Amino acid sequence: MTSPAAPILLQKSKGWLFKWTNYLKGYQRRWFVLSNGLLSYYRTQAEMAHTCRGTIPLAKAHIEVGDTCHFVLTSGGRTYHLKATSEGECQRWVSALQQAKANATLLVHHSDDSGDETPVPQEDRALTQGALQSLATKLEDLSTCNELIGKHGAALQRSLSELEDLRGPTEGTDKVKAINERATLFRITSNAMINACRDFLDVAESHSRRWQKALHYEREQRHHLEETIEQLAKQHNSLERAPRNVFPPQRSQEGDASDENEEAEFFDAVEDAPSFITHYLPVPLPYFRRSGSNQSMMSGGVPNDWTHNESVSPNYRTNQMQLRRTRRSRIPDKPNYSLNLWSIMKNCIGKDLSKIPMPVNFNEPLSMLQRLTEDLEYSELLDRAARCDSSLEQMCLVAAFSVSSYSTTVHRTAKPFNPLLGETYELDRLEEYGYRSISEQVSHHPPAAAHHVASERGWTLWQYITIDSKFRGKYISVVPLGNIHLQFHSSGNHYVWSKVTSTVHNIIVGKLWIDQSGDIDIMNTTTKDTCRLKFSPYSYFSREVPRKVTGVVEDGEGTAHYILSGTWDDKMESAKIVESSRGCGGSEGKQKTVYQTLQPKLLWKKYPLPDNAENMHYFSALALTLNEPEDGVAPTDSRLRPDQRLMEAGLWDEANIEKQRLEDHQRMERKRREAQANQALEEGDYQPVWFEMRTDENTGEASCMYRGGYWEAKERQDWSHCPEIF
Repeated sequence: MTSPAAPILLQKSKGWLFKWTNYLKGYQRRWFVLSNGLLSYYRTQAEMAHTCRGTIPLAKAHIEVGDTCHFVLTSGGRTYHLKATSEGECQRWVSALQQAKANATLLVHHSDDSGDETPVPQEDRALTQGALQSLATKLEDLSTCNELIGKHGAALQRSLSELEDLRGPTEGTDKVKAINERATLFRITSNAMINACRDFLDVAESHSRRWQKALHYEREQRHHLEETIEQLAKQHNSLERAPRNVFPPQRSQEGDASDENEEAEFFDAVEDAPSFITHYLPVPLPYFRRSGSNQSMMSGGVPNDWTHNESVSPNYRTNQMQLRRTRRSRIPDKPNYSLNLWSIMKNCIGKDLSKIPMPVNFNEPLSMLQRLTEDLEYSELLDRAARCDSSLEQMCLVAAFSVSSYSTTVHRTAKPFNPLLGETYELDRLEEYGYRSISEQVSHHPPAAAHHVASERGWTLWQYITIDSKFRGKYISVVPLGNIHLQFHSSGNHYVWSKVTSTVHNIIVGKLWIDQSGDIDIMNTTTKDTCRLKFSPYSYFSREVPRKVTGVVEDGEGTAHYILSGTWDDKMESAKIVESSRGCGGSEGKQKTVYQTLQPKLLWKKYPLPDNAENMHYFSALALTLNEPEDGVAPTDSRLRPDQRLMEAGLWDEANIEKQRLEDHQRMERKRREAQANQALEEGDYQPVWFEMRTDENTGEASCMYRGGYWEAKERQDWSHCPEIF
């Protein structure tokens, strides 16, 4: 005999009923919802979105029909006295409740029977039963408290009623009535508390077997997945050691091969189709895992212990593996230092934080120059944009790149080190990602940095950024001033945009959290295409997705072609516009534009953080490598800064002493320059070593741009022009 199928519960029933509350207020109109074997009620329909006033499970409920549209529902010590507006309405509710009770009872029995088919591990069963016993014990304690509250509450009401009967001033009588009402509300609240606890226990008992089955199933799936991955890793390892003649002849140019692989990662859309079609490719064999390595990710989306198959011969790939450096995947854990934040910050309200000496306890072991370089985490977006034939599609990728630079900041509430004047930072990733980056601190008050990146994959990026930061008591606002420039070599398209405001909240009380808000206007100065990205500020009362970013890509004529949407901490998508029309209902009488689009296409997705990131300042895979020691860098490089290195090693007390020494040395050096220049300018006659002020040909603005010579000096190891700052 086959086991009966699981019963199907009735569709959701809902409507108004009158529920008995207390002797003062009698029956009150409430909104009831019957769904999935549970009867819940709310004061209004609007409360369904946020507040449930009570719930009764019907599987063990007793339904009693009274006179004149009354019926009583009892379950687990709780009783609802209900009244309908008519006899027909009463009969409809009673029938629905009885049917729901029958279905819920069958569902519980079916769940019990089916549960016997899959054995539940003894440890899981014991854990669940222990939790239920603990809940039952707590419920008994709450019941005892409830009885005491009820007994004393009743005595209090009797005493207050006796006072109310006394002849006295009218004002005194009103006060006694108010106290009496408060005492009644107190009893109602205590009853609601104990009923809620009882409901929770009932639900836990009825669903415990399903939870156990689900947990057992997930454990089996995880174990199966681990075995599959291990088997696949062994197959990949064997394939990597395969003879050379197994591989067909391929092009030997590394750049061409890598371009083909990157193109495969870009999900193209079929333009002639009525909707975007995203092609999810099955997992091929482009990555090979080495045995005995970890799972951390590198910034290019490739695991740190995997090597990309660039469609070249195994011998060539092996040689490249030997020449290519293995980057580090972890740093020492952050020590647990206590700090009285208010004692330091109370005198800083309204001041520029760059002028306030701060202990390293507020910092992360990276400089602002390294944080600027961290914008290149998703440089492959620019590699893809360089291959775009359409300037509008290229704009979508540039916009996604501008958003991606904020993805690493969601947990990064600590401030980077303020670079010393003349401090530099280089990042050479020619082998891995085809670019080299150099930045320099060109001013100290106000703090300003210049940055230049040259890529062999068809683009150049530069920026000149000044930071304006203020402490406002409850939050710190950081406003970057200056523009970012990006030029593609083949098309000559030149893009310009700026950064949004970063705000760190709960400085004094609560958990620190960071938000990005404002607009980014991206302009293609060559074609006049534009994109405005709106970073919506977080609001507790908003129903919008947190950290939301939206934008529209328009051509030089002002016609919209793409809608961009996503969040700055996760992903960005683009949807091609096929039709636009004017709608109504905009604020202040303005008409809204309604766009019809094809299905969205993924532009960018954030990489997962490395394991143990919460103990490593929430650094991304790229950030973990930024302060890694390098041979041959300039003596002014941030990697050589002693206080920063001490902090990374966990020696914060020593780092604070070294930080004070460096800042004192910088102040003395500034005074020396001022005396030599015989003027009172804050930075004297200091001139950057690798950058110089120029007027941008496309925008006409003055910007500090790369003058060249750094990489040539590194090749010769000639650092005679570098100041001694450490």
